[in-house]
Amino acid sequence: MEINENEVYTSSDIQKLLKISQSTTMRLLKNGLIRAAKVGKQYRIMGKELLRIVSPQLEDKAGKIYNKARRWIHDENL
Repeated sequence: MEINENEVYTSSDIQKLLKISQSTTMRLLKNGLIRAAKVGKQYRIMGKELLRIVSPQLEDKAGKIYNKARRWIHDENL
């Protein structure tokens, strides 16, 4: 499947496109790494935004946030 920059995607669409889980999708949306508009109870994401998310610089930032969250949860469970 190809990402069209002018198309609008739902969170379930981006899960399939990026091959990530629902929890990862929500984390990216809530941390502002993927900019989206909330319509009712659903998010709408522009294709242009998905193309931006796959850039190496942003991927590195997402990885750092993910690792920070993992350390926080791990330290809390000790």
